[in-house]
Amino acid sequence: MGLYNLKIKQQGIDVTAPGKKQFFGHLHPLTLVRRQVEEIFQQMGFSIIGGPEIETEWYNFDALNIPKDHPARDMWDTLWLKNKLLLRTHTSPVQIRYMEKHQPPFRIIAPGRVFRHEATDASHDVQFYHVEGLMIGKDISMANFKAIAKEFFQRFFNKEVKIRMRPGYFPFTEPSFEMDIQCLVCKGKGCSTCGQTGWIELWPGGMVHPNVFKAVGYNPKFWQGFAFCISLDRLAMMKYKINDIRLFYSNDLRFLEQF
Repeated sequence: MGLYNLKIKQQGIDVTAPGKKQFFGHLHPLTLVRRQVEEIFQQMGFSIIGGPEIETEWYNFDALNIPKDHPARDMWDTLWLKNKLLLRTHTSPVQIRYMEKHQPPFRIIAPGRVFRHEATDASHDVQFYHVEGLMIGKDISMANFKAIAKEFFQRFFNKEVKIRMRPGYFPFTEPSFEMDIQCLVCKGKGCSTCGQTGWIELWPGGMVHPNVFKAVGYNPKFWQGFAFCISLDRLAMMKYKINDIRLFYSNDLRFLEQF
């Protein structure tokens, strides 16, 4: 008789005792947000593409109009690897790879993880998730850029949110803009999440720079379009009223069980 069967014979089984409740896992809030973002953009005609997290200098910087001696490189605190490889600082390299192999018109998004060597605080971390967007055609303008953004926020938050557009600077777009939404954690009053400003940056972008088109073999006389970037982490913070980005990577079950 096996040890297990012997133990049952000696102790018996109380068939009236309630069974043990099964523990069910929870989807991470970033997973929930990513799925919703992808669904919204697919409904608006965007395709979803991906690319490597370990990149070359060409795709991460050079092809995006950020040459080696460009001061804008200081905007990205890069984590360098061996053999001149690096951990991508944004998912814009995915757009370059896509444009090299496809001809316009098209509209795509590229969600994925990015890495930066910077100090962490309530709204910054060394790793986080981006969604890059790109829409190219013969008559694409900033009106399309703003319309897509407003429609996305309406669908994502299921309500109207206050937005503002500010002039910005990015080497790969011209003109460039910063699009902010009113902080939904403090409702615009000011908190640690929004740096006490009442606003949080969620949608920087602009019209694709002609040099980027030239790098992938497009003629900027015939094509134009816009590119943008969304922080999935900050979207999740706004949606679920989370006041510290570091909670997403804490592996605290008490936090994850809420979703």
